[in-house]
Amino acid sequence: MGIVRDYPARLAAVRAEFALLPAEAPVRIAKRTSNLFRARESAPADRLDVSGFTGVIAIDPVARTADVLGMTTYEELVDATLPYGLMPFVVPQLKTITLGGAVTGLGIEASSFRNGLAHESVLELDILTGDGVVVTAAPSGEHAALFRAFPNSYGTLGYALRLRIELQPVAPFVELTHERIPTADLLAARLAELVAHDTVDFLDGIVFSDHEHYVTTAVGVTTAPYVSDYTGQQIYYRSVQTRTRDYLPIRDFLWRWDTDWFWCSRALGVQNPRVRRLIPKRYLRSDVYGAIIRFDRTHGLSTRLDSARGKPPREVVVQDIEVPVDRLAEFLDFFHREIGIEPIWVCPLQQRDPDATWDLYPLDPGIVYVNVGFWSSVERQPGAADGDRNRLIEAVVGQLGGRKSLYSTSFYDEATFWNTYNGTAYAALKKEYDPSGRLADLYEKCVRGR
Repeated sequence: MGIVRDYPARLAAVRAEFALLPAEAPVRIAKRTSNLFRARESAPADRLDVSGFTGVIAIDPVARTADVLGMTTYEELVDATLPYGLMPFVVPQLKTITLGGAVTGLGIEASSFRNGLAHESVLELDILTGDGVVVTAAPSGEHAALFRAFPNSYGTLGYALRLRIELQPVAPFVELTHERIPTADLLAARLAELVAHDTVDFLDGIVFSDHEHYVTTAVGVTTAPYVSDYTGQQIYYRSVQTRTRDYLPIRDFLWRWDTDWFWCSRALGVQNPRVRRLIPKRYLRSDVYGAIIRFDRTHGLSTRLDSARGKPPREVVVQDIEVPVDRLAEFLDFFHREIGIEPIWVCPLQQRDPDATWDLYPLDPGIVYVNVGFWSSVERQPGAADGDRNRLIEAVVGQLGGRKSLYSTSFYDEATFWNTYNGTAYAALKKEYDPSGRLADLYEKCVRGR
């Protein structure tokens, strides 16, 4: 991917295209990738072509910043920064997540215990708003309120066309240590201890059952005695159960989850060694699996097959939630008892700048949170409605002082949703930056799927 040298021309082109769209008609962008896991109605809307907003404008290795177009994937971005010995502060786990998507959504990874979420390392961004105007938003200045509310707005306040982000130094290799923890209480205590001491570069974990938990810490190293390969036949998350020490090149570490889409590839049979040997490496990627799953959901193939076999209907439970670390054991106890999906990903996070305000996803800067990720489906109980388990999860997360990401299905009633995600601030910005309502409303998009 070469350096982008014609950003002003691309900017002028997209503004001109927007101006040609029917006045006040709904607008959506046409993206080549998506990592959203919620269905949306195919409501009529004009598609804005933003395919030209891919690429890196500049990398400043001295200031440790990068100017990047909004539709650039993290795979492309990392390939551009690593030759300088630099990486973004937070690199979400899947290769085709875009920088703009991670900022308007919520990007998290194993550096988030120190660096917060992906949007916290953004210095400024150009946003195409709902009225067709491009504004530059930064922590201070005329559009500071939009800057603070852009995270968790999911493209309903505008689209990120260019972002300037901070970068951090990174070593060429990573040394991983996997520590088995017997109980959820001890898991929470260990995560809190590691965050407080801040002596590692990366920190996350896996829960396989109520008596098998693992904490993985990683530090950058300049040399490695060996390197493992989890891009082909070997499966990363299974290695956690059999190794206490491991080494990976930094690029492979950043994408350690992508080859098997965490563990979701097993639903497609790809983790069967006999099947896996037949699949070229280039297809062992999250975006390939995601395309297969979306095709299946669109056409209902597995649902019809289960019905023909006499199996009960299933409810998709794909969520990432955050709860305070001292409530983690309570959540896991509930989850094992009522939901029963395993494994589960756990990733601690803390707001990087305690003085910053992020209006649509406020976290208490004095609290260490733990992201809990679970991605599967469960059999629907007799007489239960689709969504009942998800609603139960949402209720428990709220009771524990947490909240959830909106990239997947949501079932909140409107009052609870706006109370959780600061409807007052959102309404004011929606009126200012999208007065004709040409972009989707956040509740309509994330809950009603419109």
